[in-house]
Amino acid sequence: MLLITDVVDWAECIKTQHISILFSSLFFFCFTTDHSSYPTEPMALLKKINQILLLLLILTVCAILYNKVHKAPPALKNEADDLESPKEMEEEIPVVICAAAGRMGATVAAISSIYSNTEADVLFYIVGLKNTIPHIRKWIENSKLKEIKFKTVEFNPMVLKGKIRQDASRPELLQPLNFVRFYLPLLIQKHEKVIYLDDDVIVQGDIQELYDTKLAPGHAAAFSDDCDLPSTHEMVRSVGMQNTYMGFLDYRKQAIRDLGISPSTCSFNPGVIVANMTEWKNQRLTKQLEKWMQRNVEENLYSSTLGGGVATSPMLIVFHGKHSTINPMWHIRHLGWSPDVRYSEYFLQEAKLLHWNGRYKPWDYPSVHTDLWENWFIPDPSGKFKLTRPDS
Repeated sequence: MLLITDVVDWAECIKTQHISILFSSLFFFCFTTDHSSYPTEPMALLKKINQILLLLLILTVCAILYNKVHKAPPALKNEADDLESPKEMEEEIPVVICAAAGRMGATVAAISSIYSNTEADVLFYIVGLKNTIPHIRKWIENSKLKEIKFKTVEFNPMVLKGKIRQDASRPELLQPLNFVRFYLPLLIQKHEKVIYLDDDVIVQGDIQELYDTKLAPGHAAAFSDDCDLPSTHEMVRSVGMQNTYMGFLDYRKQAIRDLGISPSTCSFNPGVIVANMTEWKNQRLTKQLEKWMQRNVEENLYSSTLGGGVATSPMLIVFHGKHSTINPMWHIRHLGWSPDVRYSEYFLQEAKLLHWNGRYKPWDYPSVHTDLWENWFIPDPSGKFKLTRPDS
């Protein structure tokens, strides 16, 4: 006969979801119970009860199996949630930009243009010297940029001691913040991928597009090649700009010739960089850049070249043949090379990023296409920074 203890055992099996034990018990009951010893009339009743119990057990087993298949255990759910966290972190776009004394208005205009043209979650890392950080912070906090996410980072110029020649053809490029791009992994440690921008740019596109630039395996950075956009070639020729390695390295020096790089190789501009911090650290690129800075101090390998580069030249050496490329429309440059030569307005409207690299900056006079830059400029609440204009 069916004993109460049998029912309790089965219930316990169901409670603990020990399905294999449940099936064994069910098998044992159905095929080993001796019904012939029961009286005839009670036998029929017990048989019906057994059939009902058997049906209930089958339904219970089916319910348990269904739950096991369709309901993920809590541990797996937590693991899935954890897997989503890195992706969420990557959606934050870190943008590094410097705030130098005398040109903080440039930093503000660049940030304003980025913030106004994207819905992305941008975190600005504003790098400055100790005496400039309070000014830029107050400027942001007392303007319409007060809603942006930003952190200030102090750059210690002592890291450059003994690494810079003082006889460069463009002395204005010797200021310490011009070398911040060499030290990105030391300044920005939280992120895998980082955008670095010179301060003399404005962004007209969605910064998310630039951030989505693909870097080839093994590449620590992406730049814009100086020969990549036919529309700029006429500008380059008209003002005698340099767009090959010949303009940035002194090929009269044996150390440069030993590199095996053709002087006609197209150069790139490091004013806009999309960088992979892991690759940068693994390849010890900061150490490599510092090595060439020190060699230049000793041998003058590039300080007196036509391009006048002090930050560009070592990067051309270290990243030669080992960098990815940025969409050309994301770095329309040379706007600061001449106060007389202009791009077509239509071409500039299509551009995603404009760069006034060169001597003629849009906050000074003379300069070109200043209206495009002034669209994003926010006056200094303290009144210390002022635009230079013909009628000022």
